[in-house]
Amino acid sequence: MNLEPLKREIDQIAKDKGIDRASIISALEEAMKQAARKKYGQDKEIEARFNEETAEIELFEFREVVDVVTNRDTHITMAEAREFDPEAEMGDEIGIKLNTEGFGRILAQTAKQVIIQRVRDAEREIVFDEFKDRLGDVVNGIVRRFEKGSIIVDLGRSEAILPAKEQVPRENYRPGDRIRAYVLDVNNQTKGAQVVLSRASIKLLTKLFEQEVPEIYEGIVQIASAAREPGGRSKVAVASRDGDVDPVGACVGMKGSRVQSVVQELRGERIDIVPWSGDPARYVCSALSPAQVSKVIIDEPAQTMDVIVPDDQLSLAIGRKGQNVRLAVQLTGWKIDIKSESRMREVAAWLAEAVSVIEGCGEAEAEQLLQQGVASLEGLVESDTEFLMTLPGVDEAGAQRIREKAAELAVVKAEEAERAAVEAAEREAAEAAEAAVAAKAAAEAAAAEAAAPTEEGESGDENEG
Repeated sequence: MNLEPLKREIDQIAKDKGIDRASIISALEEAMKQAARKKYGQDKEIEARFNEETAEIELFEFREVVDVVTNRDTHITMAEAREFDPEAEMGDEIGIKLNTEGFGRILAQTAKQVIIQRVRDAEREIVFDEFKDRLGDVVNGIVRRFEKGSIIVDLGRSEAILPAKEQVPRENYRPGDRIRAYVLDVNNQTKGAQVVLSRASIKLLTKLFEQEVPEIYEGIVQIASAAREPGGRSKVAVASRDGDVDPVGACVGMKGSRVQSVVQELRGERIDIVPWSGDPARYVCSALSPAQVSKVIIDEPAQTMDVIVPDDQLSLAIGRKGQNVRLAVQLTGWKIDIKSESRMREVAAWLAEAVSVIEGCGEAEAEQLLQQGVASLEGLVESDTEFLMTLPGVDEAGAQRIREKAAELAVVKAEEAERAAVEAAEREAAEAAEAAVAAKAAAEAAAAEAAAPTEEGESGDENEG
């Protein structure tokens, strides 16, 4: 069976794909062997060999030389063996060349399928070997096509996939666009893409800073922590091993050149760079920048902080839809509760009233409670006796009286809040009703005004007549 065209195709595939030619030949021989066994029987011992000179697959059936033949598929007599090999001896394995001309179209299809599969396996091995050491790197590619929401990226000798969940919502690409992405995973599975990319990973952010900031690459400046909401905003906490190197300044660069390069690569994503600190309070205050913080109340066992900010800084500290405080929580690992100064003054007043049941206790003790992490009447109710007895002039009975007063005031406060909510709802409903009446009146006035010229015109026409 002459396979000269297939031989040329093998040479071309080996050249274009960088696949070992011997592996393709091996796949072809295996295909022919399987097809021959289907035709001649699975029990026969058949081998296939590719003849380079004749570009032909040669099939050989091997039989053992025996005195008495019990199985014609595996045995051959000495006389028959000597016809193929004059030097044949008892017990030798004699290879008998089979006729491959009658295999037909099925054999060719089988050979083609096995070759295609082997080529795919070899390509997958090449890609895996090339990218297994690049896991965690940032690579450049070109957008080729889209498949079920995923983006297929051409990396040169191979393709990678950017799944929908690893894409940034606001980013849009077209075929031919250049793209940089983080190598999230490299697998060697039979199905699916081998190289998985990400544009949403927080590691893409840190890797880009490593590429843009030499001090980070050299280990002088370290990224202590990072938080990211892809496409929106990110926060990076940096620290320096060298006291003469400002970590924030190194990341920002001259006139913001370094951080702007990262921002451009992330297509306008806002990036806050803050100094890392071993002092939790200082670190959290930095993480909430650009908002200014007035006071921090720390509850270390619960890993929580009450952060008090000026009233005009409240919305800035919380951020749009809570984004700023969410990122600060991710960055620091602390649970953060943002409160305004006016709200804390209100809380302090309630606490002062609660502790005033003890003669001599008031605002100073309320402030002490706030510093100790008691930021509500409910918290005061739950405070244990030993803690409350640290207040001046408070004994065990006094602690119980404070808790009872706090519980009473908590009910009063809840009732006031409920009344205020009802009044606010009624006020909003009344304003909405007034707005509806005004809108209706305006619409009627506009309709009357629009109709007036027509009536005057009709009257004028009648007078002329």
